[in-house]
Amino acid sequence: MDNYSFAFAGPGLRNKARSFVSQFSDTFSAFSKFIAPSYYHDRCERSVQMRLYSLNKRQFVLVFVTFFVCFLISVLVGIAGPHIIDSHTVNGSLIYKEPQNKQTGPFILHSPPMSTFHQQLWLKASVTVTDSIGSKFEQEFTMGILIRGGNGDSQSVEESSTNPQLSLELHNRTRKLKCSGTNCDDLIVMHLGYLDFAYYYITVIFYDLDVNKLSISNVKFTFKSYNPSFTQTEIWIRFVFLVFTFIMTCWYSHSLRKFSIRDWSIEQKWMSLLLPLLLLYDDPIFPLTFLVNSWLPGMLDGLFQASFLCALLLFWLCIYHSVRQTDRHFIRFYLPKLIIVGLIWLCAVILASWQEYNELQDPTYYYRLDTTNFEGFKIMFFIFGGFYLLYLLYLLVRAFAELRLMPFFDLRLKFMTALMIIVVSISITITVMRFGGGALQDNFVSELATNYENSAEFVSFYGLLNFYLYTMAFVYSPSPNAMFETHFKDNPTLSMLNDSDEEVHYSSDTEETSLSRNRNSLIDSDDETAR
Repeated sequence: MDNYSFAFAGPGLRNKARSFVSQFSDTFSAFSKFIAPSYYHDRCERSVQMRLYSLNKRQFVLVFVTFFVCFLISVLVGIAGPHIIDSHTVNGSLIYKEPQNKQTGPFILHSPPMSTFHQQLWLKASVTVTDSIGSKFEQEFTMGILIRGGNGDSQSVEESSTNPQLSLELHNRTRKLKCSGTNCDDLIVMHLGYLDFAYYYITVIFYDLDVNKLSISNVKFTFKSYNPSFTQTEIWIRFVFLVFTFIMTCWYSHSLRKFSIRDWSIEQKWMSLLLPLLLLYDDPIFPLTFLVNSWLPGMLDGLFQASFLCALLLFWLCIYHSVRQTDRHFIRFYLPKLIIVGLIWLCAVILASWQEYNELQDPTYYYRLDTTNFEGFKIMFFIFGGFYLLYLLYLLVRAFAELRLMPFFDLRLKFMTALMIIVVSISITITVMRFGGGALQDNFVSELATNYENSAEFVSFYGLLNFYLYTMAFVYSPSPNAMFETHFKDNPTLSMLNDSDEEVHYSSDTEETSLSRNRNSLIDSDDETAR
């Protein structure tokens, strides 16, 4: 007979390693609640499933590539477009009616032909001195300006009953002449917010200017207005974006029509608010600027833009706070954010309307001279903006610190943050290109401190915000199987569909732990059988 012997073999090295990893995972899970707090959001279980959860890595890359391609196309369209500003320079000593004094005037100027497509009119003065008076020289003086308009030759001079700035009243304003060497800084003479006539006749006189100490060799005046070709391009660009936004708004509303608003996620609710505001940002009443000789369309355009941008700021605050808090009472959740963003909106609207109102009453108004009110509003604006940045940074850090271990929320945070950083970075780049290094200084529309080369800045900024909203609307729209998930995920007879969204899509730590335990128990039972 054959002799049989029995040997007791211990568990293999692979099984030991697997058992050690499983025990370490169990121990780490026991202490994970002390490392990062866990959040159990009942709202996630009943919210409409977004397309964000069903996209794979390749589709995510395709979404960002599409965004950049569309933005690049808008930049190329802007580069190929016409230049924004038309300039016409007149030598003060060579005007059709020679001044009595070539240093102080009066200078009688005749503007180039104007139309409503020129939108606005600026007049700047450039003073050149003969002898250098040290490295720098400053002197305050009074500038008198008389503005008249006409639709024909110089004999048919008229006044405007609706535009108080066109009258026989001589406007006197204090200006400060700053010279460095033989060159002096440009002086803003006047600014017309809208145009009533085809021609403008402007008389400029310099009072209290020390011509003995400051030897003026020449005075040049420059008329600046919007290029009519750019105005036509702007109308078409706004119209195209308006149509695309309307289509996107209708599509997004249609995709959510089957779901109760209580089941919408916070992102979906905000997109339903931002898309209509984007319609106002694209300004459907912009063509009224050329049909009605009034300041109202321009004022509404500024109001629409400020409202949309502040709503976008409020959206970022609410999103980063809401991902870790489902208890969203108005007083504790929305009111602090509304106060911060509302003050920023109020400062922006008051600054714009206050400047436009003063320029409407007096075209020689210059905001830098009203230092008390202007500096006060500017300081308030930067203080509120600083509070906003600190609050947003605080919410961003808290969200990533507390939800970094939750794949479902981590995906939402990464997408929101990546897209926001892209938009903010491009916006800062466009701002620096438009205003240079002094972007945070006193640069406003009436100064025209920018040397515009083409319409790329305008088209790229409009395209950036529109494509940003389009991308979020697509990603936050309901997924193809959202209707099935909404109707059946709370059914207790279907245990798998009763799990939360992160468990359905990414599986939970509890499930992985239980599977590893069952597998280890099976291995141990096999070993015992072998023994």
